[in-house]
Amino acid sequence: MENKKPVTLLKIGGNIIDNPTELAQFLADFSKIEGYKVLVHGGGKSATKMAESIGLVPQMIDGRRITDAAMLDVVVMIYAGQINKNMVAQLQANSTNAMGFSGADGNLIQSDKRNHPTINYGFVGDVKKVNTQLLETLLSTGIVPVFCAITHDGKGQLLNTNADTIASELAIALSEVFDVTLNYCFEKPGVLYDAEDDASVIENINQELYSKLKAEKAIHSGMIPKLDNCFNSLSKGVQKIKIGHHRMLQDKTALYTTITL
Repeated sequence: MENKKPVTLLKIGGNIIDNPTELAQFLADFSKIEGYKVLVHGGGKSATKMAESIGLVPQMIDGRRITDAAMLDVVVMIYAGQINKNMVAQLQANSTNAMGFSGADGNLIQSDKRNHPTINYGFVGDVKKVNTQLLETLLSTGIVPVFCAITHDGKGQLLNTNADTIASELAIALSEVFDVTLNYCFEKPGVLYDAEDDASVIENINQELYSKLKAEKAIHSGMIPKLDNCFNSLSKGVQKIKIGHHRMLQDKTALYTTITL
């Protein structure tokens, strides 16, 4: 069987996007990664700040944003516009030929509007399919795709979509063609036993340990959907997943968490 080419897929979030110094360092580190690579970014804090500045009150349920029509305008403007294009420009300055995408561009990521039995999430999308062929073509021509957390439904409607999920679904789709390593980068050095202690990194988590940590409440709230995404990705062909601070990209001594089945 022919060896698959490696792809590094990286999701950046947390406080790094809001800190210009950290973001510049991260993008410089990302630019040094060799071979095919894809970047996915969130930007929820910037969207919340913009929404509040124009008098909108952001609504969250279990860490998920309720996206009405007015909030959708804000997230499209911030994610697909300001954050995405600034990142692309900075990557160009680092000699990385990046191109920014929403899911609507090239029909790269199509979603269904979320249909929840009790909660109206508004214009929120759950990923249905990825245009793997176009993504493969972009990578093979030397383009580094940069995805924001906006998809579409194929009927003209943009949808706000969780960036962790987008990263996971892209990784699953690409794993049909490539050997994919998925990296979740944020401001912490990994998944922690104690959220207040950055030295308490759990270096390896498998499903058995994950169940135990959840039962002990050592892992809770926002980390649960992130790790659920990770195990889903691994079960569908993704080779390796790492979670940690972006230092792990270039610093061989940096601690981080590796997720395995």
